[in-house]
Amino acid sequence: MSEPGPEKHGTPEEVLNPLEDAGSLVCPHDSSSDEEDLLYHETQDSSNSDYCLRSSESDEVYEPPHARVPRPPGAPWPTRRKAAQRLAPGPSRPQPGPAAPPPPRGRSSLGASGPVTKRGKTRLASTEDDDRWHDGEEECIKPEPLRFVPARTPGPTFDTTIAWSPLSLFQLYFSESVVQKIIDNTNANAAKRKKAGMKFNWNVLTIKDFYTFLSIVLFSGLVSVHNRSDYWRKKCPYNFQFPGDSMTRDRFDSIMWSLHLSDPAEDEENDKKKNTAEYDRLFKIKPLYTDMVTACKAHFQPRQRVSIDERMVASKARVSMKQYMKDKPTKWGYKLFVLADSSIGYTWNFFVYSGKSESTTGHGLSYSAVMDLLPFPLLGSGYLLFTGNFYTSPALFTDLYEKNIGCCGTIRRQVTGFPQTQTNDLPRKAARGDMRWIQSGKLLFVKWMDTREVAMCSTVHQAYSGQTVTRKLKEDGVWQYMSIPVPDSMVDYNHSMGGVDLSNALIGSYSVPHETMKWYKTFFYHFVDIAVVNSYLLHKELFKVRLDSTQTKPFTHKTFREQLAKEMLEFAQGSAAPPPRPANTCMPMFLGRKYCKRCHDAGITRVKTSFSCRKCAVSLCYTTKKNCFQLWHDGQ
Repeated sequence: MSEPGPEKHGTPEEVLNPLEDAGSLVCPHDSSSDEEDLLYHETQDSSNSDYCLRSSESDEVYEPPHARVPRPPGAPWPTRRKAAQRLAPGPSRPQPGPAAPPPPRGRSSLGASGPVTKRGKTRLASTEDDDRWHDGEEECIKPEPLRFVPARTPGPTFDTTIAWSPLSLFQLYFSESVVQKIIDNTNANAAKRKKAGMKFNWNVLTIKDFYTFLSIVLFSGLVSVHNRSDYWRKKCPYNFQFPGDSMTRDRFDSIMWSLHLSDPAEDEENDKKKNTAEYDRLFKIKPLYTDMVTACKAHFQPRQRVSIDERMVASKARVSMKQYMKDKPTKWGYKLFVLADSSIGYTWNFFVYSGKSESTTGHGLSYSAVMDLLPFPLLGSGYLLFTGNFYTSPALFTDLYEKNIGCCGTIRRQVTGFPQTQTNDLPRKAARGDMRWIQSGKLLFVKWMDTREVAMCSTVHQAYSGQTVTRKLKEDGVWQYMSIPVPDSMVDYNHSMGGVDLSNALIGSYSVPHETMKWYKTFFYHFVDIAVVNSYLLHKELFKVRLDSTQTKPFTHKTFREQLAKEMLEFAQGSAAPPPRPANTCMPMFLGRKYCKRCHDAGITRVKTSFSCRKCAVSLCYTTKKNCFQLWHDGQ
């Protein structure tokens, strides 16, 4: 089994070295968001080849879906006007009045946006039209499509011509240097705990033990039990063979209790800086945290559509970093801001929110979070970013458009820059499918009535091109499925905003359990989940570009985790030194607390001892008051 690692094809730092990394991990200013999920997100097809490499000769540009199916002039308006009037009494827009005088020659109705057409008939709007909402029958000019020039070819960035096993993909994120650093810090923390007076059996942690520990952790995500100790029970229905044959329960518990990501000595130095500007709240996870973020960006280049959203990592620890978000399935936990590829859900960049701090941009958390997650030299230009209403703002979209990044997202109507005019606005009881739009420079604002009013902002869409969605409406007391018009920005938003949600779903399906009150251990298990899910997505991408005669289809997520746990155990056994030959003489040795064999046979089942015979491998009492060791060997 070939196991190429990062050192063979370059470390993540070497991969990203030619490109200036502008994605610093900044802890921005502000508190948790109150983002509302206005619509159900749909997952986009993973196939996306609409990109062009960096070349002056390429003329390929992004064509949004609405550009492919324009509504011909004179075509009927695809809505139920009569039914809409019954659902929403009263006119949906003001009755036509006297014709306004024509504007001066050469003047656009929307300033820089171009003329307005109505039912295929072009007209130049008056000055008053610039300050009013336009209805769906009026067409705005389609913006110029963005030229997509990524910094690297979208997809896996490593050598795709060789065979990559699940373990070798996982080791792209948990490299040899990262694993060795965790092992060294865990051994140092165990020595510190024993020096503090804690009594537990500890043997030096090795690579063999660490990978065996990880394989059992993955197994616990596939097979759930109420108590962790049930994995080692031999009675039905808990007679699991894998954990008990690979590692004892005491050894697993001792590794889990002593697990540490940072140097304990450096932790003490950092703790002395509390309540100062030099104190680092994320210091205990930095050794793995920074390497994980770098690896995620180094080994995959996202396709054109990306999305940004929050992710909650559940925790019961009592630390100030824990957040509450009422609209998330996981309401209490640690908050991560995540940039994901919309097509497959690959976690490309993320940072942990550690609380309020001084903003580096002066625009608040929603603006800073997006800018921190977009290292422009690593991405390139021409990307389409989809955001929720917590992040969307005219200032952000304008600044990103200047960097040739298109944006689309739901928006809150109280945000600075959102049009506040009431002229020709949606009526109070608008029918489903009614829409209004207004354009300000490169920003398009759209209001659309679904089950409730939804507001959108975009720099890459026109207001409406004839697309419809199916909704269940009640007419004359009968529920019927009917098509209603929908803005183009809403169609693309529903198609591409679910990148982070897809990643969260993959992580949550087989998430490793982490019953711990130590916040840094919670992040360790979450980083394992990120590495496994990203490895699985890379496995699927490799299957598309490389034909393997031994495999007719890619692994499922469950099968991939099973194969990864199996390869981890095989790797651990191969890296272990040969076991020592057993001694020829019986001698008591300290091998951890276990039940005394002789007492158990005599009906006393709760007597534990720390001594065992090194030849017979039997635990026996060996004290001044009771010497089962001698009695056992004497046959008594």
